[in-house]
Amino acid sequence: MKEPQLPPPDSLSPAEKRSSKRPTRFLVIGAGSRGNAYARAVTTATPGTIHAVAEPHAFKRREFGRNFIWGDQGISTEGQEFTDWREWVKWEISRREQARKDNSHDDDDGSGNVVKTVGSAKTPVGVDGVFICTLDETHVEIIETIAPLQLHILCEKPLALSLQDCLTVYRTLQPPNSETKQPLPPSTIFSIGHVLRYSPHNTRLRKLLLEDRVIGEIVSLEHCEPVGWWHFSHSYVRGNWRRATALGDGSLLTKSCHDIDFILWLLCSPPSLETAHAMGYEPHFPRSISSSGSLTQFRRARKPVAAKDATNCVSCPIEQDCKYSAVRIYNDRHLANGHRSWPVGIVSPDIEDVYKDQGPKAAETHLLSQLQEDYDVATEADSTIAARPWYGRCVYEADNNVCDDQVVTLAWDDEERAPGRLSKTATFHMIAPTEKQCERRGRIYGTNGEIEYDSHNISIYDFASGKRSTINVPKPPPDQKESHGGGDYGLARQFVNAVEAVVNDGMDIETAQARFVGCTLEEAVISHAVVFAAEEARRDEVVVKWKDWWKAKLTTSALG
Repeated sequence: MKEPQLPPPDSLSPAEKRSSKRPTRFLVIGAGSRGNAYARAVTTATPGTIHAVAEPHAFKRREFGRNFIWGDQGISTEGQEFTDWREWVKWEISRREQARKDNSHDDDDGSGNVVKTVGSAKTPVGVDGVFICTLDETHVEIIETIAPLQLHILCEKPLALSLQDCLTVYRTLQPPNSETKQPLPPSTIFSIGHVLRYSPHNTRLRKLLLEDRVIGEIVSLEHCEPVGWWHFSHSYVRGNWRRATALGDGSLLTKSCHDIDFILWLLCSPPSLETAHAMGYEPHFPRSISSSGSLTQFRRARKPVAAKDATNCVSCPIEQDCKYSAVRIYNDRHLANGHRSWPVGIVSPDIEDVYKDQGPKAAETHLLSQLQEDYDVATEADSTIAARPWYGRCVYEADNNVCDDQVVTLAWDDEERAPGRLSKTATFHMIAPTEKQCERRGRIYGTNGEIEYDSHNISIYDFASGKRSTINVPKPPPDQKESHGGGDYGLARQFVNAVEAVVNDGMDIETAQARFVGCTLEEAVISHAVVFAAEEARRDEVVVKWKDWWKAKLTTSALG
């Protein structure tokens, strides 16, 4: 469903917007874990407000609304609650048509609900931006549909599940000039959920490397994402991201595309995007990309013999002895200890209500009933099995096919005798069976020293002095400990700040994008493209020559 180009959500002049200084308003599409993470960040760390939610699951939608929109005692008003993003699009188009007829102005109806008022006519206000937090395969359709609404967009990563779809998004948001065929300047703020760019730890690390140059020229980088032994089984063996297709949407894309982006951010991008635009800076792209990896652990060949033909943990004869037992992970490890949010809330979205209304024993019974759900490959269609997660399924009998161990190698050539553009290498390792859960670590080697980092500390060794110094980056507050080291909050804050600058201060889009978001749509698409190139290199066991590969992909896409 595509609608014709429509005017911005509120037809105010730049002068009127600057004088109003109203809080910016946002819609969250998808009230799952990521939607809640961004809503929490917006409401606690920015001047923006979450104004509406679109979510088909009734319990998730109501809980989200209570937490971030209408409060414990309130109920939703018109324009705040939608069962589907398509329903919201239809409502928003109708609202704009009515607002144009009313030629209205901002007012308040006395209950805190801002409305458009002309005489007796009242039109609810819309939103300035949208957070897209739905399943990965839905992102392209949503963006294509809402693009004519000219709203600012933050899309959860990955942007899309194929390179072709990523390029479709790019051409949708920045269509080519009919005469020059070059992309038109962006008309809205766009941000992608590459949260690693926005944590206090990583912004400090980047400053040390690119601005302070504490280890001189970078020679090589090693970066690792330890996914976590049970976390991988939850999301990539039993959960929504367990299957890859020939398009390249494996675990490297769905789990670690922001790690690849992190590496490119350190080794390709200028210290300041805003300054780079003025200087005509071109990123220093790698010469070659190679990768190796496979599904090593979660397959039938690894299944303990004592488990016999069991396909579900609840009925498995060795359930109590298996570390991947769904009962042990979700009930014993989490629910029994009072943890009802992620991952238990993913398995059973209404677990909180059951716990509050009926008590812990009923909650346990409810959880176990859901873990008992299983399928028979002999009688059920593969499409039916693939359509939903199976959190009680034996990890050795699941239908997963994504890598649980993968290494990517990037290599650069000298481009010119200039800082940051000399030859270097980088390796990235994504590994599933680890003690640490998503606590990245790495080492960077330079001409004057080396840096070692984990998710909390940065250690610098200087060759000339022989001295080592350690920087303890302040930890995020307790309520942000599950937010990618504060990256969720940093990303949401910068996106809202960019929208605020445009809506309330009249700043032009390109300046706000560079100053606050620090990443363009083009840069986001290219970092995704590097992931697809790495997957192609892994599958075909080849070394991808980036410049030729990218040129060929762009040519093929243009012809298509």
